[in-house]
Amino acid sequence: MNVDIMKPIATAEIPKKPDEWMYEVKYDGFRGVLYWDKASIRLISKNGHDLTANFPEIVTFCQEIEHSVEPHLPLVLDGEIAILNNPYQANFAVLQQRGRLKNTDSINKAAEKRPAHFCVFDLLQQNGNSLQATPYMERKAMLETLLVQTLPETGRLRYVPTFSDAQHLWGKVFIYKGEGMIAKRKNSTYHAGKKHHDWMKLKNWRTIQGFITFYDPKNNYFTINVFENETIKPIGKCKHGLSDEEMGTLSQLFRTKGEKRENGFYLPPAICASIHTLDLYKGELREPEFAQLVLKQDPQTCTKQQLQLDMAMLPSTVEATNTDKVFWPEKGLTKGDLLTYIREIAPYMLPFLENRALTVIRCPDGVTREHFFQKHLPDYAPNFINRFERNGETFIVCDRLDTLVWFANHGAIEYHVPFQQINSSMPNEIVFDLDPPSRNEFSLAIKAATLIKQLLDDLGLTSFVKLSGNKGLQIYIPLPKESMTYDDTAVFTQAIAWTVENAHPTLFTTERFKDKRNGRLYIDYVQHGKDKTIIAPYSPRKTNDATVAAPLFWEEVNNKLRPEQFTIKNVVDRVQTDGCPFKKYREAANTQPINAILQLIKK
Repeated sequence: MNVDIMKPIATAEIPKKPDEWMYEVKYDGFRGVLYWDKASIRLISKNGHDLTANFPEIVTFCQEIEHSVEPHLPLVLDGEIAILNNPYQANFAVLQQRGRLKNTDSINKAAEKRPAHFCVFDLLQQNGNSLQATPYMERKAMLETLLVQTLPETGRLRYVPTFSDAQHLWGKVFIYKGEGMIAKRKNSTYHAGKKHHDWMKLKNWRTIQGFITFYDPKNNYFTINVFENETIKPIGKCKHGLSDEEMGTLSQLFRTKGEKRENGFYLPPAICASIHTLDLYKGELREPEFAQLVLKQDPQTCTKQQLQLDMAMLPSTVEATNTDKVFWPEKGLTKGDLLTYIREIAPYMLPFLENRALTVIRCPDGVTREHFFQKHLPDYAPNFINRFERNGETFIVCDRLDTLVWFANHGAIEYHVPFQQINSSMPNEIVFDLDPPSRNEFSLAIKAATLIKQLLDDLGLTSFVKLSGNKGLQIYIPLPKESMTYDDTAVFTQAIAWTVENAHPTLFTTERFKDKRNGRLYIDYVQHGKDKTIIAPYSPRKTNDATVAAPLFWEEVNNKLRPEQFTIKNVVDRVQTDGCPFKKYREAANTQPINAILQLIKK
């Protein structure tokens, strides 16, 4: 027998009484219930559809760990099927594509490429006993014991934690551009449907500006548009959010003043509106709602570029300026494109900037004009930017979204960081910089990276690879905290570099002077030192083609790879579609066989 699920009620303001409420992330996925007994495992959607065959990775994981939960069976778990971009944001577009697949081979390939999670937020039955009359906090404690203490963290079942601080969680949801947040009353029981006041949902709306050109009287939908250059570009249809009076006035205006067409009435661009939406999917607004009509707005201000900035959700602490200034003339990309990229990539980039001194390269008038390095915090910087003092100098710490966006708004294109954190003299990672003479010899970087990876694999070390963003590759070895000194890493990096150089002396060199390299790739291991810096993962580069220092999956390092394939226009989509190759970077640091390496280099 299937459970009638409890549904949250939409609200414009989340209840903020921590003595009465707890808070959870709302994921953008398929709501579902997992029925798990010794005979079968079924995933059923909120509409009663059987999704078991669509998500075999979840079912297979449950089968693999069934021995751990056998004493608790039968179980009924309530949750969200989601493909996660990060801990706070799910990728609905990729999930929707998965949900449409019917062929078993296609489903299995998709599951291997981007596996789904079942994000579990409630326990409705345990040992066959219903828990729906049990208070929420008791159910949550039982669920945490079951999933967190019993099952591996890396599995397909993901426990959705609760937070007592609504503002803190909302800040995370905003930074990571999650779908929203749900407040749940602590003492509430589980009710079917929406006949309750115990679960409240607040969506993390993007607010965009568009103009209305068409009204369809058969369904009361209005067509929303923006200008792309001089062309009117439809971006979706909307009818919800207006009062009955507003809806009547607007529809009557189209009926009386509009041009009659086959399916409705058309007016030229004149009436603007603010629209709430969750996302853009295939160029169309998702779940749009009118926020308000803006009758005095000029439709010419409703542009595709402004739409991109609105969808990016720039922090309110930073006022974007001169967004139409061209920064990459060769590609026609603007400062607005930079701001959009930086905002969207921030959840993946910030972990590599946090607690480190930041050096930026600023290009206030674009990459072809004057540029300068900046490592000291300017006097006019806002107070929200964190900083630290050393020897009378004030340095920059970029550990917040608004800090990152503020620097981008001031023309910072490149972001460089040292290998150690601000309060440490020991490195967080080892990095090899593989620098061919030019992009024409990029194949040398591929060959060198492949050889170095094999050496590191033989030593049991987990390594990561990224493009420099210019013409080379960089190999990272994350280290456990305070595990190796720079003297230790110098011995190690020299040994690896010399091994590769000696194996192929006509291809690779450790010679620092460019005029003596004779067309060979330079393996830069000397640059790995205290306070020396390297381009941060996901940083844009000051190149004509707007390339990015993009992390890669090792299987991508082959002869098809080219640096110019990864730019500020496609790297965000790549990460959200394929996942972040550096996702398990810090996790890998704690499993490195450092003691064995230390013993080896000290012999």
